Amino acid sequence: MTDMNVGSPMTALSSEKAHPSHADAEGPAPKARAGRRKNLFEKCARFTRADELKEMGNYPYHRVIENGQDTEVLIDGKKMLMLGSNSYLELTTHPHVKARAIEAIHKYGTGCSGSRFLNGTLPIHLEVERRLANLVGKESALIFPTGFQTNTGVISTLVHRGQYILSDKINHASIVDGCQISQGKMLRYNHSDMRDLERQLAKLPDGAGKLIVTDGIFSMEGDICKLPEIVRLAKLHGAQVMVDDAHATGVLGEGGAGTAAHFGLTDDVDLIMGTFSKSFAAIGGFVASSERVINYLKHCARPYMFSASAAPASVAAVLGALEVMEQEPERIERLWENARLMKGGLEALGFDTGESETPIIPVFLGDLERCFKVWQFVQEAGIFVNPIVPPAVPPGRCMLRISVTAGHTTKQLKGALDIFGRAARRFGYSK
Repeated sequence: MTDMNVGSPMTALSSEKAHPSHADAEGPAPKARAGRRKNLFEKCARFTRADELKEMGNYPYHRVIENGQDTEVLIDGKKMLMLGSNSYLELTTHPHVKARAIEAIHKYGTGCSGSRFLNGTLPIHLEVERRLANLVGKESALIFPTGFQTNTGVISTLVHRGQYILSDKINHASIVDGCQISQGKMLRYNHSDMRDLERQLAKLPDGAGKLIVTDGIFSMEGDICKLPEIVRLAKLHGAQVMVDDAHATGVLGEGGAGTAAHFGLTDDVDLIMGTFSKSFAAIGGFVASSERVINYLKHCARPYMFSASAAPASVAAVLGALEVMEQEPERIERLWENARLMKGGLEALGFDTGESETPIIPVFLGDLERCFKVWQFVQEAGIFVNPIVPPAVPPGRCMLRISVTAGHTTKQLKGALDIFGRAARRFGYSK
């Protein structure tokens, strides 16, 4: 899954001309129908802001990485320190993970040529599902082709008309889309505001089905959901709980089991979702729950049933990653050591890192212009980092999203802090 909440960062960077009016979006008013017909692609021709940013040298997206995802990457032949990757355990280039993927290609080929529902289920799918269920402490698990499809499929399949979804306001975009395509009603509570969640739950009918869904670790801010309070409110109001552990699997909990394990609430969380594109060094997603819930999703979730099966190499890479997690638990320890070093160093330099308590460390810089100036400065100094702008964050809260991994060395991180120190002094953030 991408690390955006709602909308695209280009929305904020676009000129007013680049966006259709509400009338355009909802269909022309009756008078407009009598006039010139509007071409579907007119808005595409009007959208020029990305081109303008490229001409200014301020376009931070779609950068081409010329080697594997590692702590250092090549861009335009230039070596850069990677501080924008979600490979938290640094397994995308691990020899054992790569060997597992290659072995699967030799045995099964490059694809399954069909959906899991029909002809796309391999023994390796079943083995990884069993291993994932064991990891997060659930009876059963189900693999989807992507993490995004996991959320849209699970939520839209389980929540029907007359039922309700209560979603944190900064949940990932895939959760939002899953809520919107379900037949249930989505209610959004203020970020980690348990009073607001309780207020909204109290207004709902006692007998109605309710699902509270939250990110485990929030992908932009790096804070952890208030799961103990969410569970308490769910029990009080007869709701089920779903946790998106895309950024928490391999990071939180014993053995990397995730948010529920971190709080000792595995039995109290009904659905645990995860993605393969972070700690598991592949592409895909999964959901874990009771055997009956997983059985229902297998036979009713359209994004699962009508998508091609996850490729053998990706599934095998997950198996390899699970094996490395078991054999090298020190990777998680190293990840947290690096997170503490980087966050403490940035705060000592005068930067605002918000409420982060994980290896995701936001550096809040204020308005759009200052954010891009700092981003350009650190990029020219050799650091790859991602600028995050509205609507992914509120206006005035533009930031650089830093993520450290288990593979970073102390020397690399101290070198990065030296560059950020120069940026702090130049742009007025130092204490």
